[in-house]
Amino acid sequence: LRDETVILTVGNFIMIHPKVGKTSLIMSLVSEEFPDEVPLRAEEITIPADVTPERVPTHIVDYSGTYTRTSLYDETHMACIAVLMSMPQVTSHWIPLINERTDKDSRLPLILVGNKSDLVEHSSMETILPIMNQYSEIETCVECSAKNLKNISELFYYAQKAVLHPTGPLYSPEDKEMKPSCIKALTRIFKISDLDNDGILNDNELNFFQRTCFNIPLAPQALEDVKNVVRKNMSDGVKDNGLTLKGFLFLHTLFIQRGRHETTWTVLRRFGYDDDLELTQEYLFPLLKIPPDCTTELNHNAYLFLQSVFDKHDKDRDCALSPDELKDLFKVFPYMPWGPDVNNTVCTNEQGWITYQGYLSQWTLTTYLDVQRCLEYLGYLGYSIIQEQESQTAAVTSKRLRGISASTCRRNRPSLEAAVKVAFCRLFLRQKRIREDHMSYYAMSTTYVYGQEKYLLLHEVLPDFEFLSEADLACDVVCLVYDISNPRSFEYCAKVYKKHFLDSKTPCVIIAAKSDLHEARQYYSLSPLDFCRKHKLHPPQMFTCNTDEAPSKDICTKLTTMAMYPHMTQADLKNSTFWLRASVGATVFAVLGFAMYKALLKQR
Repeated sequence: LRDETVILTVGNFIMIHPKVGKTSLIMSLVSEEFPDEVPLRAEEITIPADVTPERVPTHIVDYSGTYTRTSLYDETHMACIAVLMSMPQVTSHWIPLINERTDKDSRLPLILVGNKSDLVEHSSMETILPIMNQYSEIETCVECSAKNLKNISELFYYAQKAVLHPTGPLYSPEDKEMKPSCIKALTRIFKISDLDNDGILNDNELNFFQRTCFNIPLAPQALEDVKNVVRKNMSDGVKDNGLTLKGFLFLHTLFIQRGRHETTWTVLRRFGYDDDLELTQEYLFPLLKIPPDCTTELNHNAYLFLQSVFDKHDKDRDCALSPDELKDLFKVFPYMPWGPDVNNTVCTNEQGWITYQGYLSQWTLTTYLDVQRCLEYLGYLGYSIIQEQESQTAAVTSKRLRGISASTCRRNRPSLEAAVKVAFCRLFLRQKRIREDHMSYYAMSTTYVYGQEKYLLLHEVLPDFEFLSEADLACDVVCLVYDISNPRSFEYCAKVYKKHFLDSKTPCVIIAAKSDLHEARQYYSLSPLDFCRKHKLHPPQMFTCNTDEAPSKDICTKLTTMAMYPHMTQADLKNSTFWLRASVGATVFAVLGFAMYKALLKQR
């Protein structure tokens, strides 16, 4: 099949060796009768897709003995399969000639044909089968007769099947076992299909797998028959009346050994694999059109899916993922996607393990910063398959950032961004110490404002205000942080504000850091408080990381509120009753949300 990347789109195979009836076979296939006159060579023939069982257009090239050695190389290079007639020179000349310019893992598939079966009384299969066993690239053997039209259509069907469902990538005939790449792919498929992560595919999971791959469920008796086959052949293939990974792999080995490669290939392709058993780019990176001035976010169904993934890997039900649990979750990935910096970006528990809230925050952050990476990760987890969607793009929505409805959009968006310093990020995540080599410029967690849960993304911007980019300035609220113990610290904040935010509609907050230290007089014309009054900003907010108690998240609540309501008057911002309503709402809903999640886990 001529297309090198998408075999299903076009077909091409070559029939080799003169004077053995190959041209008669081609003519008999086309006319459905034995030709009275046979040309020396048939012209290249294209069989339309709608008349073939596999629905694939197929090109047939009749090789002539007048071809040069170079032209034969060219033809075999373009072909996806070669049909060889059984004759004395097939092993001494033709197979070595076809193979001499290819390595063992990329050889052209072959079909061996015992032709003119109408002229002999005995079967030629006794001669053909030993050759097939000798050469692993021979996919199958067929006895044919152009005169009696015996197995003509079947020959070309097997040729198509050998290309569309090749044995080579799946199975090693010499070792009589599946190849490692096939085992790896099927293991990922098993883990995705194991919805409760108990290491067994129960009847419900097997039926879902069957419907996903073949669009029809298995009858109860059929399910039992499948498990009985496994039981008869291995002791640990069925456990608690469910199929184990070993049993799952055994079934596919059995399919391949019995010539039902199409069953395994159907499964592999449904889960995104190409002919080299790699996940396709189309599967991992489906086309997602994002309008200008928009941000990307996960929708409700995506969060439900991610919650189910978390739940099935949180074995001890402590609402956090231990290193082993996190490693198990990412076994369906070809690499570990989250490094040590993630633990310093989102909320963790006392052991430093990523919590349920932190887990969802990291996914929200990835979607916001790099939506293509998010689509890739969802692809590894099998989102489109489990959720029965065309692709991972169904998990993502885009929201406008600017324009007439920008303020309304902020209130409706689940994610808001603030530009801050890394020490404040630590306060936000309630972390006291962060290793320098694991430092992250982002921190993300949830806050509540008026009962609405929002993800607040804190982003540290490097302290060089002369080179702040549009991306640095594109946030919902700005935090200008200064050190109260450093007399020259506030001057920098004042210059940044006057240069970038004096005429901006982005709300700003001044943060007075290290409030546990002695406050030095700032070397600036105005004190921080007078500066805020002059520019109608909220008074400086005091905070410190140097405390034994869990730091208050009041500042984070204020940031989120200002981001949601950027046009709120300063009178509202200074109103203590307003902040009390927002903070109380945060406390009640945070406790309620955690309690509800624990209750859900217990029910499950």
